Amino acid sequence: MRMTKYTHSCVRLAHGGGTLVIDPGIWSEPEVLDGADAVLVTHEHNDHVDVSRLTALNVPVYAPTAARIPGLDFLGVAAGEEFTAAGFRVTAHGGRHAHVHGGLPDCANLGYLVGESLYHPGDSLHVPERPVETLLVPLQGSWLKTTESIDFVRAVGPERAYGIHDGQLNERGLGSINGWLTRECGGRYDWLPAGTSAP
Repeated sequence: MRMTKYTHSCVRLAHGGGTLVIDPGIWSEPEVLDGADAVLVTHEHNDHVDVSRLTALNVPVYAPTAARIPGLDFLGVAAGEEFTAAGFRVTAHGGRHAHVHGGLPDCANLGYLVGESLYHPGDSLHVPERPVETLLVPLQGSWLKTTESIDFVRAVGPERAYGIHDGQLNERGLGSINGWLTRECGGRYDWLPAGTSAP
């Protein structure tokens, strides 16, 4: 499986002729969807799902069954469900978005374990009950502290971790957070600029 990171939380996976895109939001580059065979959406917020682009795409889109995404036809998925998308085996984990304040936002959020190796948590730090080789770790959000990102990597214990959810960071903030994760995650962490690939 080859992963290419795009802006914010969007990644593109390619393997065996299939192309799977996760969380193509309004900040993601339009070309991420070129040739896509299927799309996974972790939750309904527009930094993770661009409805206008996805409605023009004639491929299956998977999202949490309880997601409220007006104007988008999607295949509903529940936590614990296993399915195949673009030739990849996918397992859904978690269930709810991390809270910012006062129990809000409260919307469905699924993390996806793809090919039994790569885990994208969306806006949650839910730890799957299966081994993870490659972890995509959120770096910044109104719902997140750096110590939680570090603890998430340690709790999952992946072979490698790459930063995502970084679209609102400037260079100074990104440098600081990347520095912390590099120091505290036992040599497993790296950050990929948009358009960069990793095996």
